[in-house]
Amino acid sequence: MRKELFYKNHRKRISKILAAAGVLAAFSLLGTGCQGKKYEKIDLTEMENAKNQAGSTADNPGEAGAGASGSAEGAGAEAYGNGGGAGVSQTGQPEPGLSPVEAELTQETAPEMEARDEIVYVDAMDLNVRVAPSSGAAVAATLNRGASLRRTGYSQAWSRVIYQDKEYYVSSQYLTTTKPTEETTAAVSISSDADQVGLNAEWKYAGYSKINSGKAVLYRAQGDNRKGKVVCVNAGHGTSGGASVKTQCHPDGTPKVTGGTTAAGATTAAAISGGMTFSDGTPEAKVTLAMAKVLKDKLLARGFDVLMIRESDDVQLDNIARTVIANNKADCHIAIHYDSTSKDKGAFYMSVPNVASYRSMEPVASCWQQHHVLGDSLIAGLQGVGAKIFSGGKMEMDLTQTSYSTIPSVDIELGDKASDHSSAALDKLGNGLADGVEMFFKN
Repeated sequence: MRKELFYKNHRKRISKILAAAGVLAAFSLLGTGCQGKKYEKIDLTEMENAKNQAGSTADNPGEAGAGASGSAEGAGAEAYGNGGGAGVSQTGQPEPGLSPVEAELTQETAPEMEARDEIVYVDAMDLNVRVAPSSGAAVAATLNRGASLRRTGYSQAWSRVIYQDKEYYVSSQYLTTTKPTEETTAAVSISSDADQVGLNAEWKYAGYSKINSGKAVLYRAQGDNRKGKVVCVNAGHGTSGGASVKTQCHPDGTPKVTGGTTAAGATTAAAISGGMTFSDGTPEAKVTLAMAKVLKDKLLARGFDVLMIRESDDVQLDNIARTVIANNKADCHIAIHYDSTSKDKGAFYMSVPNVASYRSMEPVASCWQQHHVLGDSLIAGLQGVGAKIFSGGKMEMDLTQTSYSTIPSVDIELGDKASDHSSAALDKLGNGLADGVEMFFKN
């Protein structure tokens, strides 16, 4: 009798197992299809909610989609990766719209990726690059429109990409295989409160310039916090043909007292050099422009007016023209550069050489101490945000910019060829520089 009861119960268990196997087999057939492919499960309720939410956030900075500033991972863009409703509810019951077997099979599964090997471009501002395909995963970096990535995997919600030789994930909807058209800052930032500024031939030292047909742009801060101070932000390099034209190193015709791009003893130098190339192949002029735009936005937000020397890949203004425009339209002048070494050395500014003949030459004699106050303030600001600083934060150099400046003016080197120039790195440096500007004007 016991043996018979045992076999009866055993048969029941086998029947249940076979029945479950039959259900699983049926779902397997539905999943594989005639081509044997695997397709992603799509929760239509969740997708409809995400679609409706994404369509209603155009006025919400940070969720406005590809065409807006702020975070570009808008509503629905990352819902897939972080428990958007799939699986089993807290009561242990399947969620509405999913069968019990489907809920069990899809709970906590990562998105399946279709293999890709292609170059894609970011079509958004401040797109998060995450360590995992989830909106809750850590952010490794943020990228702006036009940044290129190699995509190795694709799903409707997430793309697997290679960034700085490592594997990361970004929201698929903000990637495109066609490089987006670059938008000029003037087109998206308070254009009604901006004026173009050219070189006035009557300004002091203007006659020493050889390339001066370009225009700078002066932006005015809005709001009650406006400080009434103008900061000239000069994105280094970016003048085609500038390296083949020579200008006078010092207004009095004396020779350079230190080396650099031009050797000590020279009386003329390149009107403006082309700059170096980063280890990853990015031209320095591209990075200095991106950094200048970041700093401009931060300064405007803090109430400073900003004189942007360059807002495109090419502006026909040499070093003397840039300096003279700053002398007449700004309260201080910050030229952004990166050094030509490959040591990831950190930031420093070019200080005025401790050479009596140079420090006694005008306009250096009247301004060099304020140059140092500005440089020291910027370095202090960078230190405050944890930026790497080279040596004591300064290096003596006889520069054309310093030789013609009649306002506090520095060339700040934010790193070198090996330095990180990702969006996240530039944002950090921008915060430090903006802090330094505030320190300077409080002194």
